[in-house]
Amino acid sequence: MEMLTTLLSFLAILIWRTSAEQVVLLDTTGEASLDWTRYPYGPQANTPGWVEESFTNFQKGINWRSYVVCDVAYNNVNNWLWSPFIDRGVANRIYIEIKFTIRDCSLFPGNALSCKETFSLLYYEFDAATREPPPWDAERYKLIGRIAAGDGRFNTNSEVNINTEVKSIPVTKKGVYFAFRDQGACISLLAIKIYYITCPEVTINFARFPATPTGKEITIIEQAQGTCVSNAEMVGGTPTYLCKGDGKWTLPTYGCKCKAGFQPDMDKQTCNVCQPETYKAETGDGPCLPCPEHSVGRDYGLTECRCNSGYYRSPTDPKNMSCTQPPSAPQNLTVTFVDQSHVTLSWLPPDNLGGRTDIVYRIKCDACVHGLVQYHPSTDTFNETRVSIGGLNAVTTYRFQIFAENGVSQLVTRANMNYADIAVTTEASVSSNIPNVRVLSVKSTEITLAWDAPTNNDNLDMENDYVESYEVRWYVKNDVDHNSTSILTSDLKLTIMDLNQRTEYGVQVRAKTANGWGDYSPVIYKTTGQVLNTAYSHDAEGFRIQLVAGGYSGSSSNTSWRYCSYGGIPEVQNK
Repeated sequence: MEMLTTLLSFLAILIWRTSAEQVVLLDTTGEASLDWTRYPYGPQANTPGWVEESFTNFQKGINWRSYVVCDVAYNNVNNWLWSPFIDRGVANRIYIEIKFTIRDCSLFPGNALSCKETFSLLYYEFDAATREPPPWDAERYKLIGRIAAGDGRFNTNSEVNINTEVKSIPVTKKGVYFAFRDQGACISLLAIKIYYITCPEVTINFARFPATPTGKEITIIEQAQGTCVSNAEMVGGTPTYLCKGDGKWTLPTYGCKCKAGFQPDMDKQTCNVCQPETYKAETGDGPCLPCPEHSVGRDYGLTECRCNSGYYRSPTDPKNMSCTQPPSAPQNLTVTFVDQSHVTLSWLPPDNLGGRTDIVYRIKCDACVHGLVQYHPSTDTFNETRVSIGGLNAVTTYRFQIFAENGVSQLVTRANMNYADIAVTTEASVSSNIPNVRVLSVKSTEITLAWDAPTNNDNLDMENDYVESYEVRWYVKNDVDHNSTSILTSDLKLTIMDLNQRTEYGVQVRAKTANGWGDYSPVIYKTTGQVLNTAYSHDAEGFRIQLVAGGYSGSSSNTSWRYCSYGGIPEVQNK
């Protein structure tokens, strides 16, 4: 029931807003005296003509000044009555409403010489108001129409029937005179109302449209331009509304939206200021919102709330996002590798991310020589919790700082940024080179290599030259800085597994002694093979034969050969 009541109220408002409105230029029912110009008039007149009198009906509260004429007993009757000059104002079309009665000619049997039951309504447009109307010559007037009693005439045996007739004319000059011409009828002009119709002032889509007169013709549509209500602005284009000939609005186009800091009241079509502790960031139909977490708004009409002390909002953050903080320092900064020229550091993320997820890290080195030291990752900021630094000097102490930063860190002074630091001393330079690195075999996803232990020709420090371990590293050719992989071993042989097929890899070996890591051996490049589709295989007495797609191949301990089906001649390769 409540929903129905609300719907009916809305429909009533909508109808009221779109209904036509009359702008009255003359209404005789509110006049105490009319004193209109008449012809003929005075003692020399051939007929009594139009006479001003009162029409009363106390039961209905009527007491109107009116004009009557009833010269049915005369020949050649030609009585004229002129309205005052009607200034049209902004009207394009003027309406005249006439309430009148006409007596039936049967009331005058034998006495009526020129009894008629109609009268003429005419008009004359004029560009200046004068006390006297234009000449009464009918040729100077335009006929609106002959008015008859549509609701009936009255006689002594019936009640008075009040007829209502509405006519309209297009107007272009300053004003107009209306004329009533009687040629022998018995008429009472009870009330005359002259007006024009407007589409009423209305506010829709937060645009205010002024009262707009209808067009010169009923079929003409007038376009009105609207202006935004207070604290609103146009969106899309200038608001327009079409005023139809019946005084009703139709087809609104574009409109306005409440500005940032103001929220819409759809029912009242007003934009109301946001209260303290609320804000509205953009122009639109959205409401004022409570201030986000860690922010405050003490004023009216805020477009954003101010962050609390110690909290910040990045220029790229939406206004509805909570204010945030820079992260705390990285945790557990640790040296995971060090030799005479390289250091690798790792750490854990900060325990407090500041309420954000866009965390990055930045490294700073006090004693590093710019242009000689290389970092991996090599960007100024990075997401990994690990960094490798190369190109360092042996037996040198470096102080590294790892900064944790996010989207609001640039709003904080450098002195207040959180970081973890660590001092690392590189190891002494070692000359223990690995001799005779060689590849023993290459398969589709494996490479087996071997090497000899380093020798100390001077035999001066056998204890410190003892090899603690070997490091084998491999990488796709030309990608050593980004995708190298390494493994530690104490053996003089290693099989690298899980490689990509048909890919060229570089492999190197270095040794670690008590003095530190030696240099890597010269790089050896080898390309992995591709798995063949085996049809048949057989091993016998050290000789292996395989049937493969398109032929077969065989090998012994020292010789391998392939028999090609297209030639029939084996290809022999000595190992």
